[in-house]
Amino acid sequence: MFLSVFDMFKVGVGPSSSHTMGPMVAGARFLDALRASPFHAHGLKASLHGSLAFTGKGHATDRATILGLAGFAPDSYDNAKAEATLAAIAETGTVTPPGLPALKFQPETDLVFDYGPNLPGHANGMILMATDAQGDVILQETYYSIGGGFVLTEGELMNADKTAARPTGCPYPFESAAKMLEMAAQSGKSIAEMKRANELHFRSARELDEGMARIWQVMNDCIERGLATDGILPGGLKVRRRAKGIHQALKAEQGLNLTAPHTINDWMSVYAMAVNEENAAGGQVVTAPTNGAAGVLPAVIRYWLDHVPGASQSRIGDFLLTAAAIAGLCKHNASISGAECGCQAEVGSAAAMSAAGLCAVMGGTPEQVENAAEIALEHHLGMTCDPVKGLVQVPCIERNGLGAIKAVSAASLALRGDGKHFVPLDSAIETMRQTGHDMHEKYKETSLGGLAVNIPNC
Repeated sequence: MFLSVFDMFKVGVGPSSSHTMGPMVAGARFLDALRASPFHAHGLKASLHGSLAFTGKGHATDRATILGLAGFAPDSYDNAKAEATLAAIAETGTVTPPGLPALKFQPETDLVFDYGPNLPGHANGMILMATDAQGDVILQETYYSIGGGFVLTEGELMNADKTAARPTGCPYPFESAAKMLEMAAQSGKSIAEMKRANELHFRSARELDEGMARIWQVMNDCIERGLATDGILPGGLKVRRRAKGIHQALKAEQGLNLTAPHTINDWMSVYAMAVNEENAAGGQVVTAPTNGAAGVLPAVIRYWLDHVPGASQSRIGDFLLTAAAIAGLCKHNASISGAECGCQAEVGSAAAMSAAGLCAVMGGTPEQVENAAEIALEHHLGMTCDPVKGLVQVPCIERNGLGAIKAVSAASLALRGDGKHFVPLDSAIETMRQTGHDMHEKYKETSLGGLAVNIPNC
């Protein structure tokens, strides 16, 4: 099992990695298949299923699908160009992807929200089709957006276990936290050092370091934009941005002896909220491991850099590598998809990743790092995903702030101990998987239960 730091941390666009980035990626993949096909297409069709249908409008899934079929990709997304393209498609009823002729596509009729049963592979399913001049389907593929911007075809999903079992050649191929700790003890290396060695099997040190520097730059830029922007978030709930106002108040209090000790929680929250307000507005974010949970990890890094003595930019790579190792375990052994396992899989995984990263850069042993991740994840178990109106706003924005606070507390508790603890991280991850399996569908990102139906006038 190998999941790169660049698999877990992807530069993309809000508001959702599974509902926005995933469908856009699926569209681009289908275009590649069409370019390689011997058939001559005349038009395109798409159908959205499961959670992609139920919360598709709020998560901009329809928009992302159209843009994916027009040739857009999350990591190079240009909002002004996207708006112009969407307007042209609405006017002409055609898409003009690079390397293909103009293809008929009427969004009102050729993009279907199917509110029937889920497709069999995953709660986030979509079917993309190419048609000939008579409207007959000549090429069709089913895609599943499985969380964090990861997309698999139906065939790939069916063979996922076999693919994961293939040897990678990595020097430290751990698939569990127990194996990770065993390898750390045998090698004398930290989790970050083992993860770095695995990464260097696939890329140069320069590529790795420059790539991680870009990840942090995009994360930090997102925080700064969120702290500088106010107004009303799109989508109809009329949620007001709060990060800018809270940040200004916190800065004004500095040096005035007005700050209570617990105010540090407000700093953690405001960094996270800044990111998730940007995400809700469709801005550029980094999956960590998803868009809906994108604020937790950047907030913890920023808290460490700005508020913890001895913090150093030079250790950010170790933070990210450690966090990516934990994220890989969560994804491989359970899920990072809210549609599959609820928000425990998104903010819970993000908190575990962040707690591990912070513990590592503050001098924690591998055992303490594993303990930090376990504490953070354990206390998110059972958390539902019930976004009001299908928007990644309520309760998602504040939830990232509380996830960051829990992550820092978990790291602090772990550092106070010697790494020995009662519940192994592997057990917490397996519990998350089982809990997600047992959780009712209406509490897993469909907005058919929980807060989504108990807030009046939404």
